Amino acid sequence: MPKGPKGEKRPADVIGAAVMIGKIATGEIDDLTTEDGKNSAAVALGRMGGKARAEGLSAKKRSEIAKKAAAKRWHR
Repeated sequence: MPKGPKGEKRPADVIGAAVMIGKIATGEIDDLTTEDGKNSAAVALGRMGGKARAEGLSAKKRSEIAKKAAAKRWHR
């Protein structure tokens, strides 16, 4: 059975998928996606991940990470 991004079970057959869409349309269950089709929980985690990491690093360490990334990017 297919699983969603959070491990929830999704219907594998056409009829099960249609029933799930009907439940979402009538408000019986909540849809986890936003208007652009992305999972709202994943979007929220993506926003806070880089900021939280950057706040925890010193300017020197951020500079070292950036130099290492640039060296890998321009290698060859």
